[in-house]
This record gives sequence, C-alpha cells and structure tokens, in this order.
Amino acid sequence: MSLPSHHPGDTLLIDYAGGGLCEGAALVVATHTAYCPGCRRMVGEMEAVGGALLDGIEPDETLSPDGLEALFARIDREEAGRPPRPPCQPAARPTAADAPRPLIPEPLRSYLGGGDLESRRWRFLQPGIRCIDLKAGPNVTTRLVRMKGGVAVPQHTHGDMELTVVLDGGFSDELGSFQPGDVAIGDPSIDHRPVSDPEGCLCLATTIGGLRLTGPIGRLFNRFMDF
Repeated sequence: MSLPSHHPGDTLLIDYAGGGLCEGAALVVATHTAYCPGCRRMVGEMEAVGGALLDGIEPDETLSPDGLEALFARIDREEAGRPPRPPCQPAARPTAADAPRPLIPEPLRSYLGGGDLESRRWRFLQPGIRCIDLKAGPNVTTRLVRMKGGVAVPQHTHGDMELTVVLDGGFSDELGSFQPGDVAIGDPSIDHRPVSDPEGCLCLATTIGGLRLTGPIGRLFNRFMDF
C-alpha cells in the first residue's frame, strides 16, 4: 500500500485533534489519516498531550486564555525529546503486488452507512462530473465527487478554504499530482484548474466559503454554477 505525499500540515492536524474543524473538514482529515500512519500518529500524540493537559486542571478551574499556547509549548518540548520521526514516503501508484485497499476507508465508510456507492443517487455537476451531497451548512458544502478520465474542473479560486482527499484514481493541477490519500488544500491565494487522471477520480471534498470561477468565460457563469 502506497503512502500519501500531500498532507494536511501541522496546523490543520492540531485543529482536528482539538476539535476545532467543522464537520466536513474533520471528515476529510480523518479520512486522510486512514491512509497516512505518520499523520495518524501525530494526531494521537496531540490528543494525548491535550488530554494530559486537561487532566491537570481542577474541576472548578477555568482554562486560562494562554492554555492553547501552553499545549503547543508542551507538544514542542515532547517532540524535541523524541528521535526524529521518519518522513512519510512519496506516494507510488498501486501495483498488482500491493495489498488491496478498501475504496471507502473508515471513518468515511461508517459516515456513509456503508461503502456501496453504486446504489446512491449521483447529482450532475457538469459533463463528466457527478456528486453525492453529504453535508451542507452555512457557507459549507461536503460531497463525494466522481470525475471521468481527463475531465477538467473550470478554473477557479476559493472564498475561504477547500479540502479534498482522493479516494480512488487521481487528479493534477498547478500544485502537483494527487493520488489516493493525498489532501489538496485550496484557499483564496490559489487559482487552479484540476484535471482528472485518465482512469478518473473519486474524492471527498469540503468547501468553506464557496468557489469563484476565474476563467474568461467562467466569470460570466459564476451566478449559475453550483460548486
């Protein structure tokens, strides 16, 4: 089984471990950790340190405003005392010798109530792209997205943040190539045009703040597009 080469990063992992992400973003990060033992280990360590910090607080004691800074400092101290963590290895395309990987890993499988996607209704987004809406909230959407091979998403940027984890196949954009387990992070500084690999792509994406089309034609259709 190959390992991801694109990760959420320390800030998102800390927010996830501390319960600071919205439901959709937390689901994307949790799904990534199913593929990545390095990030999974980091989350476990962060949760353990946070739990120990909270255990040291008396029941009637209020957590001080600098409690988060204290948590970060403690994580830094404990990390400094450990031998360096081996980096996650670059992802490689699966081969016939690789152990089979479930198409829908936990915890996403339980969130969906099972891994059978064919019996579900896929909604049309654009030619070659369909989705299953999972969660919607104020300015947030979370969905499974299935793209046929070689299909391009219109050039766009982001209102706030978009997190996408690849489940099967892959895609490429101006930031690189993304394979199963990889997390792509979009924000207002990124203007890109993802294109699915020849075999297509299945991914889980959560979008906070919506998308804004930026191509010369796309700008005309911003009010009509449902991304």
